[in-house]
Amino acid sequence: MTLWNGRTPALALTAALLCAAPSLAAETKKETASFGTLRTVEVKDARAQAQKWLTDAKKYDEKAFAAIWDAEDRPLVDKLGDTFALGNADAAKALQMARDADAPAPEAVPAVIKDAKDPYFKANLSVAYAKGLASRKVYEDALEALRDLKKLESHLVDPATALFQKAVCEHGLMMQPEATDTIARLLDDVSDVPERYKMVSALMHFDMLSWQDKDLGWIARKMDNIQRRLQLTRGGEKTQKIQKEVVVRLSEMIKELENKKKGSCSGCNGGNCPNGGKQDGPNNMQPGNPLDDSRLGGIAGEGKINNKKFKEIAQVWGKLPEKERAKALVELTRDLPAKYQEAIKAYLDGIAKDSK
Repeated sequence: MTLWNGRTPALALTAALLCAAPSLAAETKKETASFGTLRTVEVKDARAQAQKWLTDAKKYDEKAFAAIWDAEDRPLVDKLGDTFALGNADAAKALQMARDADAPAPEAVPAVIKDAKDPYFKANLSVAYAKGLASRKVYEDALEALRDLKKLESHLVDPATALFQKAVCEHGLMMQPEATDTIARLLDDVSDVPERYKMVSALMHFDMLSWQDKDLGWIARKMDNIQRRLQLTRGGEKTQKIQKEVVVRLSEMIKELENKKKGSCSGCNGGNCPNGGKQDGPNNMQPGNPLDDSRLGGIAGEGKINNKKFKEIAQVWGKLPEKERAKALVELTRDLPAKYQEAIKAYLDGIAKDSK
């Protein structure tokens, strides 16, 4: 069996989950539990720890505290975060900003987390804060909040949630080696991982196995990341750099297809056509010749794409009538498979939507 970062049980577990093999799942679960070093704190013990922290902060309010911890539908991490908010105004403000989908995404980790001296407070507030940001797809800042996660692991009340949120962020940012390692740690080192975390982690892992550098899937993931950043109103240099990478790679792929087309001629001398590439036969077909020029808005084109043209169309895409959009899309992808059209259209639609 191929080792996954040297962690056989983790890979066996993902296989068991996706293939629904009960016997293997049971065996793997036993193996995982045998060497898991991290475990979720029991709810009653977590409650006692939270009450002690609030009491030490001289902010204990029995009624408010009970309202938090008696709620059955709140995850443990969120209950702990709400407790910190009850006892620390800066923590309350940080969590509100992280969780509020309508609030601007924070640009930096709050000082209440970054400068915290109490490892229990810092570790668990970081996870609650990162969880709120990850739910809004603010992956960069969530990862920054979890930067000291490994050093603080012994103070975590819910290590499974901490590692799972970290893996989600790394996967979303296309950080394949980091996400793979975090998923392995989650499945191997936490002895009581919830089933939903196991399943999603397995799916993320197998999704990453199909990733290839600079293929169409890479472009689509880059486009998704651009759209995500634009929705967060982060259209600065970093987003522009990703956009340029996408346009450059699209140009390269189209050029590669054009070169293949020019160099191919099926059905004549094994692909080597005489007479300047002309093929004898009905209608004197010439597959080696380029496509006829087409026009879009008075601009002539030869089926090629360049950064300037792509940028021009992207800027006016939201203002073009549907008919003109269709023409533009054909112009940009005339020599590409249909799946390229879908990816580029989704990208342009996303830009148009976010520019309104």
